[in-house]
Amino acid sequence: MLRRIRIISAVIVLLLVTWLFVDFTGTAARSVGFLAKVQFLPAVLSLNVAVIVGIVLLTLLFGRVYCSVICPLGVMQDVVSWLAGKRKKNRFGYSKPKNWLRYSVLGVFVVAVIAGVNAFVVLLAPYSAYGRIAASFFQPLYLLANNLLATIAEKADSYMFYHVDVWVLKSVAVTAVAAVTLAVVAVLAWIGGRTYCNTICPVGTTLGLLSRFSLFRPVIDTDKCNHCGLCSRNCKSSCIDSKNSAIDHSRCVACFDCIGKCHQNAISYKMRPLAAKREAGQESVDNSRRDFLATSALLATAAVVSAQEKSVDGGLAVIEDKRMPERKTPILPPGAISANNMADHCTACQLCVSACPNGVLRPSESLSTFMQPYASYERGYCRPECTRCSNVCPAGAIKPITKAEKSSLQIGHAVWLRENCVPLTDGVECGNCARHCPSGAIMMVPSDANDPESLKIPVVNTSRCIGCGACENLCPSRPFSAIYVEGHEMQRMI
Repeated sequence: MLRRIRIISAVIVLLLVTWLFVDFTGTAARSVGFLAKVQFLPAVLSLNVAVIVGIVLLTLLFGRVYCSVICPLGVMQDVVSWLAGKRKKNRFGYSKPKNWLRYSVLGVFVVAVIAGVNAFVVLLAPYSAYGRIAASFFQPLYLLANNLLATIAEKADSYMFYHVDVWVLKSVAVTAVAAVTLAVVAVLAWIGGRTYCNTICPVGTTLGLLSRFSLFRPVIDTDKCNHCGLCSRNCKSSCIDSKNSAIDHSRCVACFDCIGKCHQNAISYKMRPLAAKREAGQESVDNSRRDFLATSALLATAAVVSAQEKSVDGGLAVIEDKRMPERKTPILPPGAISANNMADHCTACQLCVSACPNGVLRPSESLSTFMQPYASYERGYCRPECTRCSNVCPAGAIKPITKAEKSSLQIGHAVWLRENCVPLTDGVECGNCARHCPSGAIMMVPSDANDPESLKIPVVNTSRCIGCGACENLCPSRPFSAIYVEGHEMQRMI
């Protein structure tokens, strides 16, 4: 029964978290957005004390239930391992813990968090790793399926579905990282079950330190055990030493597979005696105390934690795709507050990128901000009424803002490029930027101050501009716009 409950709960959580990353309507964010906020690393970086305490207490009470039910990357490994088990049963076996590797990775991870080396941190965060996989591979498939249904519905005079733009490759680097992550995790899960969780994942190692002290745990009854090894051959964590009737609880993910496989009913999930004798193969009391202090230190430490050049062909007949201008300062998502806040809190999970309905956000390929989101306006602009990214961020990298605050939040300012402007290059009236500016920050004035009838050009009032990018996106100049947005390192209300 415990195993069935665990499997049903894990499948539901995995499907809902996946839906959160592939949904383009905002329904998932409103319904199950909390699942992103209960993930371990986002909770630590956002200083969400309630979630951190909840995960710690859950682990101290029941073991690594978080890894087997709540963590999407962990559940994905179980799915791969289950598929592999269809070909070969009883394929696991006890292996000694590779503590040197586990704790080395954890130590480097903690140092990277403190030093702000985010590129390394976000690579190992399990929730973020799954988010990149879902956003890179699952969302495009979901959108294509939606468009297929929309085509079928249109033929039946139904508008239950509608076509959406499918953006397959938002970033070559991020897609490559997601592909490598998926391949490594899948291969390890296919061969060794929870190998990734118990040798590489820093969250798994942290919770493993806590699970040594869990109140409820699988226990082997030595009087009933006949040392057949069936439990060990079905343990995807390779943590059951059947010869010595011992379980390494730091690696056990509370999947309960062993309980169902034991024909002697020698394994049960129950409360451990408070004054229990030390089991064979377990570390001494002194080491346990040291591990507990190391975990406490980890939790405390982690909580502190020019004009664009182009060749103008002189006409507007050929419509080219817009190209990204070279901004001196990247445009941060609205609500990011500052570049420092983004660097300190972002886990690069790509949830905000997936949720952006306007195609504005994309992952950075710069080493200093690798895989963190930034805005650019080739595909759309940041609509003043949209607050989707700020509502879904689980780590505090993008703070929640209201629609009223969004319309007054300055994330950048527009810059006019005289040599690209259509009235001057082609001798025709335009004014597209001024007509579509939602904040009224652009005014059209005569290009010749001595001739009121001369063609008009835009002038930007930077004190009113909010940096939404409507002007840049809707400018007819190609491939570079005649007006573009420079980002601000510190956002402010105007």
